[in-house]
Amino acid sequence: MHSHEAVDDDSCTRMLLPLLHTLEVRSLLDVGSATGRGLPKLSHGLPDALICGIEPVEALVRHGISSGVNQGLPLLLASGEALPFADKTFDAVCEFGILHHVPESPRVIQEMLRVARNVVVISDANRFGQGPLALRIIKLLLYKLRLWNVFLRTRGKRYQVSAGDGVFYSYSVYDNYHQIQEWADNIYLFPIGEARSWSWFHPLLTSGSVLLIAVRKKQASGA
Repeated sequence: MHSHEAVDDDSCTRMLLPLLHTLEVRSLLDVGSATGRGLPKLSHGLPDALICGIEPVEALVRHGISSGVNQGLPLLLASGEALPFADKTFDAVCEFGILHHVPESPRVIQEMLRVARNVVVISDANRFGQGPLALRIIKLLLYKLRLWNVFLRTRGKRYQVSAGDGVFYSYSVYDNYHQIQEWADNIYLFPIGEARSWSWFHPLLTSGSVLLIAVRKKQASGA
């Protein structure tokens, strides 16, 4: 079901790749690469950088390597909850649409923050920007009151299943905002896809998917 997935959103890559180039990113880890089909796009956008992907599903890794869709770029079998790299291994660590498939997103985020030196990128769903406006506001209020999980319609399972997306959890990029904020010096938020910028709640209540770019200042050598 997910063998076709990759870094496919052009609006996302148009914003992201020039910024990563400006930040002089020379190494990038993509967490949850599926078959690695999106790795060449990252490599073309950052031709001087080492691009590496990890994927926890062995069948996807095998398919990506055997079919050649990863174009020979490194694609490793590993879990985002236990990245097999030392602290600050990569200039940038990214994920594209995989956090709404994991039950404990903070664990994956913590590993991404640990392995990243300067940039962490989250491009994922935003439940608060989905549905009618009244429902968006209700979801935000329930979340702020810490009642959201109580009202999830999952019959205690916490997850749902759809024909197009498989197993997924109710997720928003903003769920991990404070966790990332403790690590970053600056955080930038951009809407992905169609969005209505009718208020200063943009993109919190206006975009069903959000691109978050967290930047940490480079430390001087020996610091």
